[in-house]
Amino acid sequence: MKYQNLMWILWPSFLMAGATSAAVFALIDPLDIVVLNTLQFDRNVVYAAGFFLFWIMAALSSALTLYMAPRTPIQPPSDSLS
Repeated sequence: MKYQNLMWILWPSFLMAGATSAAVFALIDPLDIVVLNTLQFDRNVVYAAGFFLFWIMAALSSALTLYMAPRTPIQPPSDSLS
């Protein structure tokens, strides 16, 4: 994979992870999240884990989009009226 492709995947997904984290954690307090009815994590741990989870999800979406993109430029249709 070329470095340019990696940039096309990671940079937009980083921006979306930041926006998604801000939106989710504006509505949910990390101290309200309890795992298996016993585990409660520190706020910073939940913020970091949430950010990286959102980043991975957005990166997978960007990678799938890049994988499915056409390899050759799409030619515009020729004007048959002229």
